[in-house]
Amino acid sequence: MKILRLSLASVPLLALSFALGPAVAAATGYSLFGDATLSSSGHNSNTAVQLRSNVAGLGQTSGGIDFTVPAGMTLSQLANLSTDYMFTEASCGGGSPRFQINVAGKNIFVYLGPYPNYTSCAQNIWTSSGNLLTASSFVDTSQLPSGTFYDTWTSALTKYGSSTVTGIQLVTDSSWTFGARQTVLVDNVMINGMVFTFETGQGGGGGGGNNGDKEKCKKGGWKDSSAGPFKNQGQCVSHFARGGHDGQGGQSSDDESDNSNDQGDNEDSD
Repeated sequence: MKILRLSLASVPLLALSFALGPAVAAATGYSLFGDATLSSSGHNSNTAVQLRSNVAGLGQTSGGIDFTVPAGMTLSQLANLSTDYMFTEASCGGGSPRFQINVAGKNIFVYLGPYPNYTSCAQNIWTSSGNLLTASSFVDTSQLPSGTFYDTWTSALTKYGSSTVTGIQLVTDSSWTFGARQTVLVDNVMINGMVFTFETGQGGGGGGGNNGDKEKCKKGGWKDSSAGPFKNQGQCVSHFARGGHDGQGGQSSDDESDNSNDQGDNEDSD
């Protein structure tokens, strides 16, 4: 395992660049490693993933999800990265939770939590990160040549856009900064058009067009889906039925008619 050290607001940050071993739970689109387990406390779904960082000597100090990425994908082809998350112990800080985008044998880090310190996340409230890769989003490219801690995504693409993305992970490992266990639930991870809901029938968290994704549109789930915004339940269902490639909340000619009774008092019906 390779140990990396960064600086976050003058606080030492232990950032692990994981050499992934046998997965705790594996499937087609993702695998869990470290202290990462499926949880029955999903956000608008039955299942989430619990990531936990234990104090040294009291368990594994990190947990994460390793996502499969399309072969040959370049950084410039990565346009959407998001997740819903909820802390049940401790908070964000010390550089995690974070996405790790693997390029050129190094990582670009994308931190969860309020900019600029990525600390003080609320407990027991589901929060949507929104798309973390907008033109003005900040990412940490300090491991790469000419990189900086606060690099805009636009700048990162200018410098590294042609680099091949070899993997993406979502990691938590900052119990050391709290002196206590750090636990976060994550759900509805979105990588470009793929939505990982971690449902049993999803076939490893693969992307759109899955019944598990479409089921998440029901019972009001369309209102705060990380793949939205959507105008109604039918539009949400149509989005996932097309594999999530019609654009976020993209409207097509049949969206209004699909599940047309989902507005008003009937919008949350099964």
